[in-house]
Amino acid sequence: MRYVAILFAKYADLISMEATPKCNMETQGYPRGSCATESPDGLKPACQVTLKFEGGKWYRLIEAAHLSRPEDYFSIYQSGCNHTCLKCHSWYFTQRVSGIWTSTDDIARMSAKYTEIVTVKEPKWRATMWHATDLCRHCGMCVLWDERHPLCPNVLSPDQVILSPQGWGPARNIVAFTGGDVACRAEFYAQAAEKIKRECSDLWVLLETNGYGLTPKNLEVLASGGVDSFWLDIKAYYEDVYKKLCGTTNKWILKAPELIVDMGFTLEVLTLYIPGWVELDQIAKIAELIANVDKQIPFTILAFFPEYKLKNVRSPTIYEMVAAYYVAKNKGLENVKLGNVHVFAKTDSDVKLLVDLVGVRAIG
Repeated sequence: MRYVAILFAKYADLISMEATPKCNMETQGYPRGSCATESPDGLKPACQVTLKFEGGKWYRLIEAAHLSRPEDYFSIYQSGCNHTCLKCHSWYFTQRVSGIWTSTDDIARMSAKYTEIVTVKEPKWRATMWHATDLCRHCGMCVLWDERHPLCPNVLSPDQVILSPQGWGPARNIVAFTGGDVACRAEFYAQAAEKIKRECSDLWVLLETNGYGLTPKNLEVLASGGVDSFWLDIKAYYEDVYKKLCGTTNKWILKAPELIVDMGFTLEVLTLYIPGWVELDQIAKIAELIANVDKQIPFTILAFFPEYKLKNVRSPTIYEMVAAYYVAKNKGLENVKLGNVHVFAKTDSDVKLLVDLVGVRAIG
């Protein structure tokens, strides 16, 4: 009986969600995302329980904010999301209400404070995660022992490498919104970007996004506020796989790269290699889609590791990841890297083999 009661309660929550006023996506003619978020009041749309507008100001539930690795930029980790990804590695705060209410004024102040420790100023075209590994391997050897890692790019001086909660590396002039994603409420990000730029004009604002909220209208709003770049996570190419993996469609997400580039934003794309879910065939199609927009768009293929509701799925092997790299390169992409290398290259000999097969620049 208790199980039945729980099911009934969740069903009632979903009915309540359907009864709420149309979301921003629906008013533009798109379906609502898979945005059911666990809250003290049951399952509610993410934008209703992790985002609010009071006194002309947006507030967002923020789980954490700090200089992140290996991105080497100031990351703002948000609660609530318009996707319910089975493989989410941040599910404990993206699928649940968690964090501290933080205004766009607070975010601007935090960003201004961050500028005090910036050690590398990037041009806009490098306002990406992809370019971070051109600078540093995050070992800290140059600071701790006055030595260089064998794979060190030899670009930075030791005084540009600092310690953060996630390890050693530079601090680049980029502020990124990460974790949960409610880009479907573009007004929040536009206001935050505008206030960040007002406080410190030499910071770039990046959105790590699944792309669901990147409609033409929302992209215009984001551009008006001063958002500079997107790290677009294309989670799958086939719509049926996407729905099973993320809870929603990817129809206009696949059109986002062309829109983003045409509007003058900086763009990088990533895809996760998930054995049995997203393999070479889909990675090839995603790479081809990107190459048809611009062959120089940076593309990262990340190695999946078991998490959340896909804990029974294995990680890809080193040879699978190498095959994925060459599939993407063969579609014409000029800037391809493999990420989460520690997942599939666990030993020094593995790393040496990887370098021999794809070269140092391809290791993210």
